[in-house]
Amino acid sequence: MKHLYLFLLPFLLISCQNESQSDEYLPPVPENAEAVSLLGEPLYSSEPSAAILARYKVTRAANLREADNLIWFGRFTAYIGKYRDAILLYTEGLDKFPKDARFLRHRGHRYISIREFDRAISDFEKAADMTEDQPDELEPDGMPNALNVPVSTLKSNIYYHLGLACYLNDELENAEKAFRRCIALDTNDDNLVSATHWLYMTLRLMGREDRAEETLEEIQPQMNVIENIAYHQLCLLYSGSPEIDSLENMAFSQPMNEAVAYGIGNWYLLQGHPEKARDIFEKILNTGNWAAFGYIAAEAAIARWDDLSESFITTQTDSL
Repeated sequence: MKHLYLFLLPFLLISCQNESQSDEYLPPVPENAEAVSLLGEPLYSSEPSAAILARYKVTRAANLREADNLIWFGRFTAYIGKYRDAILLYTEGLDKFPKDARFLRHRGHRYISIREFDRAISDFEKAADMTEDQPDELEPDGMPNALNVPVSTLKSNIYYHLGLACYLNDELENAEKAFRRCIALDTNDDNLVSATHWLYMTLRLMGREDRAEETLEEIQPQMNVIENIAYHQLCLLYSGSPEIDSLENMAFSQPMNEAVAYGIGNWYLLQGHPEKARDIFEKILNTGNWAAFGYIAAEAAIARWDDLSESFITTQTDSL
């Protein structure tokens, strides 16, 4: 019986903390919901796959008094759709390991998932300050790519997600700064194309087309891109190649690639085709894959559609 109590102790502590910390660290939501969308709709998680659930159980059984194990448990807690529980786990980690920026980086990520952009930005800014004078470190993938080669680092993830949170929060000046810091780390081509994609769109939405075009100078058709092929193709689209049809085939295959679909929709928007853009954004929302960055970006666009239309759409033609 004693061994069972020791095994369950971390989860009993987490349960108690959930009640005391939820008001401070989490917004109220309808029963069983994980978040409320930017359009005011409750968001519920679907059942995880058997493979993800099995990995979750493995991480749950580890010694959660160790920082690495607690981070992995938090990551797989999020992967099974329990984003709020993951946030509380990372908060517990910050209490235990206040100098470990990884907990801020991962908690910030999950604040993006539940649409708490201000809290996400605060976490990423703190993580950036904390790691400013520290050497960078490779960050292992929770869901490895086809080559099982991690393509991101702690610092690149901090600045990338900071830029994304600012972009989604309509803080475009700060988004630009963060994405430029991410690119300046010069880690690999995967990070270059992903950050360039968001930086390009940020600058276009700011009306800085010349500067946006300058960001594409480092993008070439042949690059050593392992994971972020979709972002690479979008960057090539912005520079005039490939044809839009090939990207739409990539975006709207089953299941939909929300990242590519959002990039195409935003490209139509900036070309003066709001109806096409709006149609794509609504198709993305119909997937129900509400934690995907492309989904959140489409949701944010629709939530402030009137402002987008007034500020950024100056012309509209019948066809490209």
